[in-house]
Amino acid sequence: MKHLKPGTMAIVLSMILQTLSANDKPRARDLGVPFDGTPGKMNAITDVKGVKVGHSTIIKGKGRLKVGKGPVRTGVTAVLPRGDNSYLDPVFAGWYSLNGNGEMTGTTWVEESGFMEGPVMITNTHSVGIVRDAVISWRVNQGGADASGYWWSLPVVAETYDGFLNDINGFHVKEEHAHQALSRASIGPVEEGGVGGGTGMICHSFKGGIGTSSRVIEVAGETYTLGALVQANYGAREDLTVSGVPVGKEITDLQRVRNRNSQDGDGSIIVIVATDAPLVAHQCKRLARRIPLGIARVGTVAHNGSGDIFIAFSTANPGAAYAKGTVSVNMVPNGKMNPLFKATVQATEEAIINALVAAEDMVGVNGNTVYALPHDRLRAVLKKYNRLSE
Repeated sequence: MKHLKPGTMAIVLSMILQTLSANDKPRARDLGVPFDGTPGKMNAITDVKGVKVGHSTIIKGKGRLKVGKGPVRTGVTAVLPRGDNSYLDPVFAGWYSLNGNGEMTGTTWVEESGFMEGPVMITNTHSVGIVRDAVISWRVNQGGADASGYWWSLPVVAETYDGFLNDINGFHVKEEHAHQALSRASIGPVEEGGVGGGTGMICHSFKGGIGTSSRVIEVAGETYTLGALVQANYGAREDLTVSGVPVGKEITDLQRVRNRNSQDGDGSIIVIVATDAPLVAHQCKRLARRIPLGIARVGTVAHNGSGDIFIAFSTANPGAAYAKGTVSVNMVPNGKMNPLFKATVQATEEAIINALVAAEDMVGVNGNTVYALPHDRLRAVLKKYNRLSE
């Protein structure tokens, strides 16, 4: 390793640490939670070739909330469709909002152009602006603006609210944190739970955060991979359903503990779906429209205060966005898309459960506390309903 270029050692070490961290925690299947469909090797969005994911996690301080000082429980997550070349080669994409009390910047241009340029970033509600600006500076620093021929950027940045645990009005996410998430992005296993943008998130009144899953499917005689990544911060306890079992009605204790005044918010969920199947823009939007079916399996009514916003992209058809002349593209016929629809629903459902399983208890501002979904009790409930997979 002594011959590595300057800076490469740090990137390699970061990837090793992220892989070790990702492999440290059990996942839903490890606990015997049954799911339909065949996952990819890592059961993650990074099973889609070229897709990278990175996190920057900020946890510091404890005790009483002092705006601007903490406690801090937040971060940034980055998903790069084509790795470091994401800005140089945009992907066909489509987005959809189930309930719009939230934000995903850049989607007007995705809708208009049919392409997504650069990464998808996820953070907390009040840090969307700084992360958006940081993505632009990252692009400029990389020389991406010059290389693509565009002198402007409309980054895709989404959010969910973490103010129950985090000093959200302290603006602790800085440009450097977005840059860290981007530079740490790797093609390996994805760390889940209370990390990155999911650090301070709550799901069905348990600790939530980042989760991911994938499916390998056959479409029109070809094998493709589809993956989902969620930032889960939504849902009522009584609605929580795991593999068809009413877990939220069986585990009614371990409710969040509130100390002093703080804002709840109804919560939100951001979902990113990636596939290497050759899809064009309207077909990516069709995938995005199926994401709510996966969330519904876990339990939601899309509360009034919830931002349930989704984006899907295809890594196929490289070079289509910046072609100098007429371009030919490949696409799956609409009539052959059913396996992709099913994979989207399955991967979304499992990604949410993976987020819940990976999360750990967290104490935040004013001692506000959110408990993790207890693994032993989850297994006991599944066994009670004859749904435990041994």
